[in-house]
Amino acid sequence: MRDTILFDINETVLSLAPLKPKFAAYFGSADYTDTWFSMLLHSSTVAIATGVKSDFATLAKIALQSLASKKQIPLSEFQKTDLLSAFSNLSAHPDIKPALLLLRDNGYRTIALSNSSSQLITTQIKNAGLTEYFDEIISVEETESFKPCADVYHYAASKVNRSIEDLRLVATHDWDTHGAMTAGMRAAYINRNGAIYHPLYKKAEIVAGNMLQLAQEIVKIDNEFEK
Repeated sequence: MRDTILFDINETVLSLAPLKPKFAAYFGSADYTDTWFSMLLHSSTVAIATGVKSDFATLAKIALQSLASKKQIPLSEFQKTDLLSAFSNLSAHPDIKPALLLLRDNGYRTIALSNSSSQLITTQIKNAGLTEYFDEIISVEETESFKPCADVYHYAASKVNRSIEDLRLVATHDWDTHGAMTAGMRAAYINRNGAIYHPLYKKAEIVAGNMLQLAQEIVKIDNEFEK
C-alpha cells in the first residue's frame, strides 16, 4: 500500500537560510553555515559507525565549538546559544506547503522523519507553521542512532505500521536516499543546490528540482503502479 511518504526535515523541508546571517556575523562568512552542518552530519555518521551514543543537539553544539576552534574564533556562550537556538526556528522552503497539500489531497500520509530529537523536531515543525501538514512526527532518538543507519528506517516503518518496501523517503541528501534504499525503501531525491548525486550510491527512482514537481511525479508514478 503506497500511501505513506517519509520526509527528511533539515534542508529538505526546512531551509538553513535563517542561520546564514548569524554565521556571517560571528564567523565572517555565511558559507560557514554549510561547513558547520557538514561537520554535524559527519559526527553523526561516526557515531553510527562506532557506537557513540548522543543526540543531534549535542553533536550540533560540538560541531559549532570545533568549527570556532579551528577558525580561532572565540564564541561567547551567548553567541553559541544564539546560533543553536536559530536551528529550532528554521523556515520552510516555499515549495513545501503546496507539495504536502497535493500529496494529502491525493490520499497520502505525510510523515516527518528526522535526526533531530523529538523535542527539537516538534519545535522546528511548529515554528515553521507545518504542524497541520504532517500526520506524524518521528525522531530517531529511540533508536539511539541516526540516519542513514538501516535500523532507523526499519524503526520508522514499524512506527507507521507499513512494510518498509511500501514506504518512500523524500530527501535532499543523497546519503539519506541511499540509506533508505539500502534498508529496502524507495526514495525520491530533491536536488535543491545543483550538487551531483554521489555516483556510488543507489539512485533514487524520482529526481526533481523542487518539492512540488517531486510530489506531482510521485502521484503520477503511483497512479500508474495501481493500474
